[in-house]
Amino acid sequence: MAIQHVFDDASRVMTVVSFATFLGILAWAFLLRKERDFAATAAIPFDDEVEDDYV
Repeated sequence: MAIQHVFDDASRVMTVVSFATFLGILAWAFLLRKERDFAATAAIPFDDEVEDDYV
């Protein structure tokens, strides 16, 4: 049953790695306050719109 212990340990390690990655993404998105970058990126779809002069 040694292989079962390997799979159990790998599962635990991947859970910890996944949780650490999740916390890293949260820290990058919310704690670093990159609002200016996010606002510029959010405006990209609207940059190529042509304003209609006739309404």
